[in-house]
Amino acid sequence: MKRIAILSTLLFAAPAFAGAIVLNGAGSTFGYPIYTKWADQYHAAHPDVQINYQGIGSGGGIRQITEKTIDFGATDGPMTDAQLAKGPGKLVHIPTVLGATVPILNVPGVKSLRFTGPLLADIYLGKVAKWNDPEIAKVNPGVKLPDAPITVIHRADGSGTTYSFVDYLSKVSPQWKTKVGVGTSVDWPVGLGGKGSDGVTGLVKQNANSIGYVELIYALQNKIDYAAVKNKAGRYVKGGLASVTAAAAAARMPKDYRVSITDAPGARAYPISTYTWLLVYADNPTPQGKALKQFLLWMLGAGQKDAAALGYAPLPANVRAMVKKTVEQLR
Repeated sequence: MKRIAILSTLLFAAPAFAGAIVLNGAGSTFGYPIYTKWADQYHAAHPDVQINYQGIGSGGGIRQITEKTIDFGATDGPMTDAQLAKGPGKLVHIPTVLGATVPILNVPGVKSLRFTGPLLADIYLGKVAKWNDPEIAKVNPGVKLPDAPITVIHRADGSGTTYSFVDYLSKVSPQWKTKVGVGTSVDWPVGLGGKGSDGVTGLVKQNANSIGYVELIYALQNKIDYAAVKNKAGRYVKGGLASVTAAAAAARMPKDYRVSITDAPGARAYPISTYTWLLVYADNPTPQGKALKQFLLWMLGAGQKDAAALGYAPLPANVRAMVKKTVEQLR
């Protein structure tokens, strides 16, 4: 992630010239690669607007936008009614792109494993603790699995990536739903915690016979193996542009945009897919509010072209049109 880290440093280091409008945002590490890309591109096209974005996890983004210490937050787990009620004004979820949360692996000599949802839940519950467990062997016939303990890696911070992962596990594992549940932070039964997607990726790379979960772009940029997951239709599918788009196609988007697309139906759907959102106030009659509104409109247009190259799926056309109307109504 060195390239992204350098970009972030440049964004924060770039001095704003007199009269420039500065927008500060924070939250999702899931969306960090594309948000920093958009910040760079938008500033190049609009030198009078500088956008700083810090990937601190969705929990941090929700907290800071609620406290109004930033101009916009970012999350991959939609805010609850209770969280929304804490804000000093009406907060709006703005979908930006779609992505995949993928199980990443570091099992020497083994590549391209497959998992069912219940099996992933049992690994993270600590019930399946060795790589050559019969349950793993059953869904990976012919693969020589090591007689080695599984090192489980998870996020240590509040995270929308965690939300999408445990939201899925709760849908496919009754024991996970009752014992652990859903949230941006949960009480993990087993495993080591890494801060941010970078932290999880680093721990998996450093620990042989480990498993973790990150947004697809982190697996691709770090050239780390990631597994296929059995979907609701019974097919093993890897996270990617087409499979995430297929997952979104089956979902009806509510007016408040707080939707879950994990465990979606469809033969081509990847089961741990999610929207990611920016969080903005509906009423923000300031120069920053006006600049943010123009940036969001740009994001829904030219910005969507950057999604695929960074491992995300662009918003479906019908959702984009719906979101555009919402943005146009922001004050």
